[in-house]
Order: sequence, then structure tokens, then C-alpha cells
Amino acid sequence: MSEPKARPRALVTGATGLLGSHLVERLRGRGDHVRALVRDSSDTTFLDGLGVESARGDLLDVAAVERALDGVDVVYHCAAKVGDWGSWREFQTGCVDATKTLAEAAGRAGVRRFVHVSSTSAYGHPRDRDEPIAEDHLLGDNVWPLDYYTRSKVECERMLWGLSAAGRLPLTVIRPSWIFGERDRTTIPRMIREFRWGRVSLVGKGDNPLSAVYAGAVADAMLLAADSPKALGEAYNVTSHSAITQRRFLDMLADAVGVPRPTFRYPYWYAFYGGFALELRERLLRNPRPPRVTRYGAWLLGRRLSYATEKARRELGWTPALTYEEAIARTVRWFLDDEPARLPHRRTPTLVAVRRALLGA
Repeated sequence: MSEPKARPRALVTGATGLLGSHLVERLRGRGDHVRALVRDSSDTTFLDGLGVESARGDLLDVAAVERALDGVDVVYHCAAKVGDWGSWREFQTGCVDATKTLAEAAGRAGVRRFVHVSSTSAYGHPRDRDEPIAEDHLLGDNVWPLDYYTRSKVECERMLWGLSAAGRLPLTVIRPSWIFGERDRTTIPRMIREFRWGRVSLVGKGDNPLSAVYAGAVADAMLLAADSPKALGEAYNVTSHSAITQRRFLDMLADAVGVPRPTFRYPYWYAFYGGFALELRERLLRNPRPPRVTRYGAWLLGRRLSYATEKARRELGWTPALTYEEAIARTVRWFLDDEPARLPHRRTPTLVAVRRALLGA
């Protein structure tokens, strides 16, 4: 009688974050051995409860990365500096340099697959269009000045595809959009607070397509991609459960929180250029905190742009397990069940009434 096949050994970066925590939950649920590369300061309580092995170290420390890769079959790279505020040095260090160190070490270690979590931001900021953007769209289309987050996503992918083309990295790229879900300690707490204060407004008419996806659905796509021979050397958009508008998504969120649906709206141009003015002011003041409104936040909500997910559905068999209503309800319930413990420790940017922010209220 043959012995059962050993489950893969996975290394996950960003495992204490939103997407990474959903990924390790699924990996452990199917019996994979999971090792998480975490900083010394990271709270690993959730990971410990799942039986995840923690490897302490920094992504810029080559020796620590090589130790974490020992015996690993698949790397899931979720860690990155997120958000649309900070210096280029911060993004280069936290995204580009960290990814390069990990990818080159993974190539030397001979891993079977390197699954990199990129973003639809790697496409840049394409002009509004009716046709969804597919994976063959060029990278870095119309990158804005001072938009270091987008620039870092573009440079990360170009570097990784270079390693892949040279035969040095068995790469698969996942490009999600705005991710939400349980253990989101930034966006959802912030939005719930703004809803309660009656400060959530529509950007434009609200009838534009919105790209938002549940973290668990992205994690499912990552597992499918890692296990599929067809996914080697490919990229996949994982951006939405189904077609949904900005207004419908915000209405669902308001219903789940139990507050009135938003009715006030700002013209898209007002939100966008108002955010840009605030960004310039805060950069001149060298403020380490972002303004309450940014171009990127206005663009995420108000753009008339969508991303095709047919490739992931066709090649990977990916189908979101939850509807938007179910995913939003689950996310809000998680936060409300222990709200004091899940409030963010510091203010982060939010798209609220632009006029109030411009007036300094």
C-alpha cells in the first residue's frame, strides 16, 4: 500500500494582513504545511491558532528569507506597502526591494511556483472605457505624478516578469482590486465610522462599475493558480464577484451596518482635483499622514472602468463562493462582534465630503 502524498509546504508573506490571513486559513484547512515570514513585532495569535509555523525575519534580510524558504514548494507573496501615501523610498523598500529579494531567493531555492499578489493598479490609470481591461493590457498606462503606490506595482511586475522570462522564477501573478473581508482593520472600520457619521457620499452619479472583491475569493483564486500547470507564466484579474455599481455596493454596506443609504454626491472632477489639491498641500507640509481625500480614492470609487475576470473563471475554474451581500454581511458582522478591538490605531485616508476637508473642518 502506497503512502499518502505529502501536502505542499507553503511560505506566505503578509500572513498577518487581510488577504494573507484568509489565504493561510484556506491552506491549513486543506492540510498544507504553512510557514509565515513575519516581523519580530508581528502579532501571530491568529496564525498560532491555525497551526502556522512562524519564521521571524525581514523581507530585506537575504539570510532570513533563505531560511524561511527551506523545504518550501510554493511561495505566496502577499506582503507589500499598501495605501496611496508615502515617499518613493518607502514604496521602493517595502514593495520593489522586498519583492526582488524574495523572488531571487525563491528562484535559487527551486520552488515549484511563486504566486505574486499584484494589483489592478499595475495597469496604471487607463482612461474610462466601456470594454473591461483584460490581462494583456499594457502595464503602467497613464501613471500619475507622485503616485508612488501605482509606480511600485508596475515596477514589481516588470522585475518579476523579467525573472520569469529568463527562466529564473516559476511565476503566476494575481491582480485583485479593492479587497475587503474579515480582519480588515483599515478600510471597513473607517467606512463604518463614516457611515455612522453620515459622511459617505457618492462620487459622480453612482452608476459606474465598482471593482471590489472579498479576500476569501482572492485566496481561492491563488490556490487554484498555484495548483494549475496552465497558470505558469500567466496573470489573472480577480476583481469582482459580478457586475456591480458604486451605488449598489455602498447601499449594501449601509444596509449591513444598519444606517441610511448615502444620497449626497459630489461630481467626480470635484472629488478628484480636490483630492489632488489636498495631496499637494500635505506634501508641501511634509505631513506623514495622508489627506482625508486623495486622487486615488476618488478614482477607485468614481471611475468608469472595469476589469475582465473571464480568464480566471475559464482557466482556473474560479467562481466566488459568496455573493456580494453574503461577503459584506460577513465582513461587517466580524467587525461589530468586537468593535473596540478592531478599531484602527490611527487615522487613515478616506473618501468623505471633499468640501469639508478642503475647508479644514
